[in-house]
Amino acid sequence: MSSQFLADHVESLKPSGIRKFFDLASKMENVISLGVGEPDFVTPWNVIEASYHSLEQGYTAYTANAGLIELREEISKYLQETFSIQYDPENQLLVTVGASQAIDLALRAILNPGEEVIVVEPCFVSYGPAVSLAGGVPITVSALPENEFKVTPEQIEAAITPQTKAVILCSPNNPTGAVLSKEELQGIAGVVKEHNIMVLSDEIYAELSYDEQAASIASVDGMEAHSIVISGFSKSFAMTGWRLGYVAAPADLIAAMTKIHQYTIMSAPTMSQYGALEALRSGNDSVLEMRESYRQRRNFVVKELNEMGLDCHLPGGAFYVFPSIKSTGLHSEEFAQKLLEEQRVAVVPGHVFGESGEGHIRCSYAASIKQLREAMGRMKRFVEQYQG
Repeated sequence: MSSQFLADHVESLKPSGIRKFFDLASKMENVISLGVGEPDFVTPWNVIEASYHSLEQGYTAYTANAGLIELREEISKYLQETFSIQYDPENQLLVTVGASQAIDLALRAILNPGEEVIVVEPCFVSYGPAVSLAGGVPITVSALPENEFKVTPEQIEAAITPQTKAVILCSPNNPTGAVLSKEELQGIAGVVKEHNIMVLSDEIYAELSYDEQAASIASVDGMEAHSIVISGFSKSFAMTGWRLGYVAAPADLIAAMTKIHQYTIMSAPTMSQYGALEALRSGNDSVLEMRESYRQRRNFVVKELNEMGLDCHLPGGAFYVFPSIKSTGLHSEEFAQKLLEEQRVAVVPGHVFGESGEGHIRCSYAASIKQLREAMGRMKRFVEQYQG
């Protein structure tokens, strides 16, 4: 009977397709999970120690709504030095409870009911639902495998209507690992400026870029007023459970997001903020070590997948591969279900990241080389059963 009290727009949301396979795998023995979207590294010890120290010093109260000013100053410095984008720590940065909250705040701050947001698929499963929950309408555009899953300016322009308010980009991308170059971002920026819309740029994997430094669309000339940059500490600093992210944007937008943040969250966890402060001040060596390890694993997994007949491009960033499973004749959910049941390897079916993800699976290589070797062996045996 309680369902009669549910809001229609919430009841119509589909459950996360990723969680289904996590739940199934958790009930089985001897499962190797390539589905988890988080590092297999433990948070660097100096970051943990800084958090402990903050507790010992009695720093257990709320911080300012926007976050510790020292942390915002370090974020500002980091963005300038790494991506050549400049933000005033006083009024253009907001510390959030993970990048996910930053996405939610940004959408709620800019959308009027019925306004459209272009969502480039395959993509993180939360984008479309977050747009809907903010009262907007998600309009999907498919980044195609023949273009290494990179969206083009022409695709974005074709999707723009008078109701379009923004486009969401993620580079390096989850789930494909695609990285948009500075030149490719310049092309997209031209369309954005011409039509006077916003870009929500999810850059949570920016530090995990292997072949060239990831670029931010906010660094393109004239894009400061059109960009909302979202990032955090979960992926690059192995701090997923610390739930700490941030958003950088024009001052009026940050002021609006901070109002929502004040009423719904108050402030991000204090001990996590002190940990993040230490991560930015002295955590770069750990990031480089993790990135090099991921690079080696990426190369191994891509080689193995291609050799077993699952066509897989070399991703430029993040820690995912997105191989085609079309040669097996199985749909992506069927492939993932059978692989889990028959070989005890958990992957995520591509269709949960959007319709254009069908025919692919997402595999995370944030696992040990030993686990990856065993998983690839099991997948090879499985694939051999279904390929002609």
